[in-house]
This record gives sequence, C-alpha cells and structure tokens, in this order.
Amino acid sequence: MAKTSHEIRDPIHVFIRLDSQERKVLDSRPFQRLRYIHQLALTYLLYPGATHRRFEHSLGVMELASRVFDIVTDPAKVSDAVKELFPPINSEDERRYWRRVLRMAALCHDIGHLPFSHAAEEELFPPGWDHERMTMELIQSDEMKEIWENARPPLSSEDIVKLALGPKKAKELQFDDWETMLSEIIVGDSFGVDRMDYLLRDSYHAGVAYGRFDHHRLIDTLRILPPPLYPYGNQLDNSKEPSLGVEKGGIHSAEALLLARYFMFTQVYCHHVRRIYDIHLKDFLIDWLGETKYPTDIDAFLKLTDNEITSDLRDACLDAERPGHIHADRIINRKHFKLLYTRNPTDFKINSDAANLVKEAAVKEYGEDKVRLDGYSKKGGITDFPVLSDDGKTVLSALQESQVLAKIPSVVVNYVFVDPNIRDEALRWFNKGKAQIITPQKEEQK
Repeated sequence: MAKTSHEIRDPIHVFIRLDSQERKVLDSRPFQRLRYIHQLALTYLLYPGATHRRFEHSLGVMELASRVFDIVTDPAKVSDAVKELFPPINSEDERRYWRRVLRMAALCHDIGHLPFSHAAEEELFPPGWDHERMTMELIQSDEMKEIWENARPPLSSEDIVKLALGPKKAKELQFDDWETMLSEIIVGDSFGVDRMDYLLRDSYHAGVAYGRFDHHRLIDTLRILPPPLYPYGNQLDNSKEPSLGVEKGGIHSAEALLLARYFMFTQVYCHHVRRIYDIHLKDFLIDWLGETKYPTDIDAFLKLTDNEITSDLRDACLDAERPGHIHADRIINRKHFKLLYTRNPTDFKINSDAANLVKEAAVKEYGEDKVRLDGYSKKGGITDFPVLSDDGKTVLSALQESQVLAKIPSVVVNYVFVDPNIRDEALRWFNKGKAQIITPQKEEQK
C-alpha cells in the first residue's frame, strides 16, 4: 500500500508532515529548484552556518501556515460576528479546501526567486517582472496546474496565487475579504508566517539569538478580530473588516516578534560586510549577463540556480578576460571593499544627507571605481493590529495596549565603502576633513 503521509525532519519545527498531494508539489521542478537557492545569498561568507536554502524555509512556512489556520478558524475560537462575515468557517468542507490551498500557497510562495534571492532583482529582471510575477507564472504553469487539477478536491491555481502573494503583490486579481485575511497568514505585515519562519531559521543558521521569539505562544493566541476601538469609540481608519490580531495574553509574544525583526535587520541582514558582498555580487551579475536579462521563459528560468552563478564566479575569478573578473575576485578572494563611513545620529543631526556627501567627496578624491554607497531603510514601529481584552468582549488597539511596539525604531543604514587598497589613506583623509564634508554649506549672500 502506497504511503499517504510523509515526514521531513526540520531543525526549527522538528517534524514537517505532508500528504501525497503536497509531496507532488515538493517533487515538482519549481520547488526542487529551491534546494539550490540560498535563503541569505552570500551571507555565509560572514556567518558560515547561513548556508540554508529556500527549500526548507518554504516547508517551514507551510507548517506554520496550517498551524495558524487551525487556530484562527476553529469555530470555538471565532465570534459569531466573524462567523457571519466569513461563512467558510461554518463549513467543514470549505475549511478543508482553504486549508489545502493555504498549505500549497505557502509551499509555493518563493518559487519565483532569482539565484541568490534578492540580489540585483530590479536590475536583472526585464521591465515589469519581479520574483512575485514569476511565482504567479510558475503556479499557473502547465506542470503545476496538473497537480492542482488532479488534487481531491481540485484546487484553483488563482486561489493559490492569491494566498501566496496577497493583494499588494497580486494587484491584477480581485480579492474578497476572506481571501485577503487568509493571505495575511502567509505575507501579513504583523503576523505573516513567512516572516516568522525566516526569523527563526535565519537566526538558527547564522548562530545568533536575535531572531528567536515565543512563536508557539504567539500562534496559540492569534484570532480573527474586528478593527480595534480607539478613545471615544472612534476607529483610527475607515477599515471595518476583521484581520489577524491577538488575545491580550499574546501581546508580549507579538512584541518579541517585532523586536526580533528589528534586531535581525540591524545585526544580520544589514551588517556592513553582508551589504558590500551584495553589492559586489550585483556588479558581477550585471557584467555576467551583459545586455541580456534573466529569462522569463519558464524552462530557461528553472535551469538557473545559485550553482551556475557560483561556478561562473569561480571561473571569472581565475580568468582576467572574463566579464565580471574584478567583482568575482573581490568575492572569492575576500577582497571586498572596506567600510569608510557609517551613518550615525550625530552626523544626521548636522546633515541628513551626510552619507551621500561623504560618498561624493570620496569619489572626487579617489575616483568612482574606488567608492560604493549603500543605503537601506525599513520603517519602525508596526501597522496597528487588534487585541482582544481579557474579558473577551472588547477589541483594543495594540499601539495603545503596548508600550513597546510604537517605540521600535526604524532600521536605517547608510554605508560608504572604499577599495581596500586605499582604505587606510581614505580613513586619514576623511577623519581630517570630516567636519567640512558633512557640515551644510551656507548659501553665498547675493
């Protein structure tokens, strides 16, 4: 008798279980390709353990998505008002169908990623394309449609796309409130399980503790709730639709999730060495592809993985005549640009454009090819979410209930890097002239 249930060991979730239909997705070409796409690009050059792939991350997102679905659609944990707004909760068959769609969407949410994930995506995809559009194309490809149509019951590829991408990324599709809420489970700004898994998994493999939080407690306290009430009963916005929120007992776990995100961005994702390797990789990929772009033909796209790029990186490093040799040499032989300047609050108060001024001055002094500027910003705080009071009757605002959430800072980094051969000289030059470089120049009197 053929097996109908399959188990995969996982360092984050211990066991991940799939049925035979989900196993067909796992065995498909688009999903197997994720075995060869690093989750964190070249971060393993800085954190040697960070060699994990989008394959296992996608399995983890599926596991967490179904855990959340089981909690938030449990009829015993849903108010009558929410049941009335979302009829599928009242039907066991409907819940079973959407649970299957959600798990498939979670498995497929990353299948459109380029080699090395986000590196140079804007520059190397043709205009109008990004990894979300490629994900949509792959989910609706003939190979995957055959899996959806042969499922019992058959699944809609459009439903899977909607939950995998959400309304912000699948703008051409029409979402009803139920589909919007379910997509929150995967890609939501507050409690998306994509974020939960990558924080836990990236933290584990990088060997840091910053990304850990009590996800078990958080998931157990998640609920579908109406918009929160604010002072005098007014709503902060015009939204009247329910969304994911937490019972009051879970608010500290929610705080921990958002703090974990902040610390992972500041300590890992935006580490200056990681960022400069991303720049060198982008420069290599642009030279490597030349005037061409990444293919959008499905068969050609599926043949491109990190393996091909890594092989060409090594070849280019050994051959000075190959396109991208200089950038490959910087990556393979660890000759990356060194940090000259990093944004700091004191300089920002003097001149908010300090990093750009340092870059321009360094270019004037040493030349364009010796200097790189990098900037990244991610808004602090969070989008408000509803919190169910202890009495189970009142829905409150998380930003009013928590003294932590509204105070989480923005992640803003600005770096100026220089060629390692001139770094010592550049540091002496910069330290000598820093005040003149970043101090705003007064306009000459007319």
